[in-house]
Amino acid sequence: MQKALGVHESLELHELLTFKNVCLTKSSTMMGLVNCEELRGLMQQDVQATKQSIQQIQNLMQRQ
Repeated sequence: MQKALGVHESLELHELLTFKNVCLTKSSTMMGLVNCEELRGLMQQDVQATKQSIQQIQNLMQRQ
């Protein structure tokens, strides 16, 4: 049985989730302005990794 998250842990997760969402928005927006295919590929990888991180954080927050 897992223990519930503490208040400070919940706040940290919320802050991290907010930060990840801002990063995702910025990367997604900036991809449209990039001409270098190599950089665009790196940004696409970052977008995918960030989406996965967001999903994991949301799953963790829902378990409370």
